[in-house]
Amino acid sequence: MSAAAETEQPAEKSSKKGLIVGVILAVAGGGGGFFVTYSGLASSLLGGGDQHSTAATESTAGTSADTGHGSTTAPPSTSGNTAFVPLEPITISLGPRGQSRHLRFSAQLEVANNHSAEVQRLMPRITDVLNIYLRALDPHELEEPAALLRLRAQMLRRVQIVTGPGFVNDLLVMEFVLN
Repeated sequence: MSAAAETEQPAEKSSKKGLIVGVILAVAGGGGGFFVTYSGLASSLLGGGDQHSTAATESTAGTSADTGHGSTTAPPSTSGNTAFVPLEPITISLGPRGQSRHLRFSAQLEVANNHSAEVQRLMPRITDVLNIYLRALDPHELEEPAALLRLRAQMLRRVQIVTGPGFVNDLLVMEFVLN
């Protein structure tokens, strides 16, 4: 019986060793997969690309022949053809009616000179999108320290969806008062 007991003990150790090695490999594989996906290597390796960057490249290809510049989304410090389109101030009531809190918001859109008329023409849609987004916010979301950065990015993304790729480069917050 002692011989049978000795043969069972090494079998248990090797099965635990295999289990530990399997768990370590699974965690390493999951981490590697996350990194490849998060960094964008998976889409570049598979031949896929970002649809927005392809559309932006196509739209800038047509304008680069007209203006002589390679890109319409250049930072304002390197391009001299930047215009700022002001948004009308928006005042929104927040929270339940009994609390009567208000948010006053005004901003300007940074656009290329050749797109300022088109963006101005779409101003009612832009105001509508921003109005709807700001009304959907909870007052406690606005009081967080990083709220303005997050809100600015969300509003810029919504404006870019309305105007199309390559028209609006940035949204500059001029006034953000919560009372």
